[in-house]
Amino acid sequence: MAQPNYQYEKRQKELAKKKKKEEKQKEKTLKNEPESSGDSAPAPEPQAQDPSQQG
Repeated sequence: MAQPNYQYEKRQKELAKKKKKEEKQKEKTLKNEPESSGDSAPAPEPQAQDPSQQG
């Protein structure tokens, strides 16, 4: 009887998790780009908010 290959399963699970994380980050980046480039008049306000969100 064949034994399950746990290392293969773990690797596939890690790859799926990594891929999902990268896609999520890509969506987040694409979502933030249009907002910052589209709003030219209230540009100082988002810049003031960014440091508070990061720190």
